[in-house]
Amino acid sequence: MSKATEKTNQQFESVFVSPMRAYTLTALDYYDQMVSAQMDAARAYSDMAIAQARTWLDVKDADSFKKAMDSQQKTASDFMERLKGDTEKVTSIGQGFAQESQQMAENTTQKAANTVKQ
Repeated sequence: MSKATEKTNQQFESVFVSPMRAYTLTALDYYDQMVSAQMDAARAYSDMAIAQARTWLDVKDADSFKKAMDSQQKTASDFMERLKGDTEKVTSIGQGFAQESQQMAENTTQKAANTVKQ
């Protein structure tokens, strides 16, 4: 293989293939984190709903009705706290991905500019 071909291959690897591989790995990590967060949230919300349904099934008199109402209020409060935490988590994951992607794009642009100068 000639030196020119070898240099072209190295430049192609450095400017295109390597950054795309790095971006793909970052994107896969992002999607993995997002799916995991969504699955955890769905499980927590469904557990809350099932527990609340069971509480209402136990209502037989005024006292148990009052307990169910108190449980409903606590569940609503817990749900709002969980929702707030889940929203913050998803926002953080998205911001991290955006920052990493931006940094990679800047690095790739700089590499390409340096390669062109050579």
